[in-house]
Amino acid sequence: MTGILVVNAHLNGEKFDTLHKHLVECANRIGIMLKIKNNFEMPFCDEKADFVLFWDKDVSLAKSLENKGFKVFNSASSIELCDDKAKTYLALEGRFKQPKTYIAPLSFFECDYTDFVKSAAEKLGYPLVFKERFGSFGEQVYLCENEAEVLSKISGKPFILQQFISVSRGEDKRLEIVGDKCVAAMKRSNNSDFRSNITNGGTAEPYTPSDEEIALAVGACKALGLTFGGVDILNGGYVCEVNSNAHIINIMNATGIDVAPFIFDEIKRNLR
Repeated sequence: MTGILVVNAHLNGEKFDTLHKHLVECANRIGIMLKIKNNFEMPFCDEKADFVLFWDKDVSLAKSLENKGFKVFNSASSIELCDDKAKTYLALEGRFKQPKTYIAPLSFFECDYTDFVKSAAEKLGYPLVFKERFGSFGEQVYLCENEAEVLSKISGKPFILQQFISVSRGEDKRLEIVGDKCVAAMKRSNNSDFRSNITNGGTAEPYTPSDEEIALAVGACKALGLTFGGVDILNGGYVCEVNSNAHIINIMNATGIDVAPFIFDEIKRNLR
């Protein structure tokens, strides 16, 4: 079996190199010849493969590959839903417990969002969470104590305002879902930041999720069409975010469980 691992040409450094190398080595061990191509090379690639493991968020490229007949994991539509925090929220709204969220109205140019912020704050209270709709590793996510802080974060990029779940300050659980199973889970904690992300100084330890948390994570992944995904759950049973290509090295370091073989086995099962 052959596969192509698609990565982003601009995401370099030890963290990403380690992940990409690990995926290739794991694939090779179980009889899959996996080649790395970046998103600058892939549009011009004439190679054939049984599947594409798409470890990027270049949704247009993923869709183009699907149009060419490639079996892409995760699918372009799933990646798009997970990459945009507003679309994630809408896809899960009314079906799964999430922090109350208000999506900033569309604007074609920079404008004054003061009235929107005032109205959202009346419903959410302060502090509230400001999130740009696109971003990873907890970046572009801020805890705002007042209106001035919220307005200072608005940059012309699309954003959402979200209820702050105070019982989960600096703490969450990451569940790695493959198919319809939770294959690994960790609890992340950060005593110096409201975000639990390891990139922001958080630490991780193995975690045994409840049946309810597993059902929540599996259900969210199914709703988003994911073959595999990392689901972040806040204390109180709230889905915070869902990742279409989570950084699985962190959870392996924390738990000793390698998620990669489960992903490749699930891909094989889907190709039968």
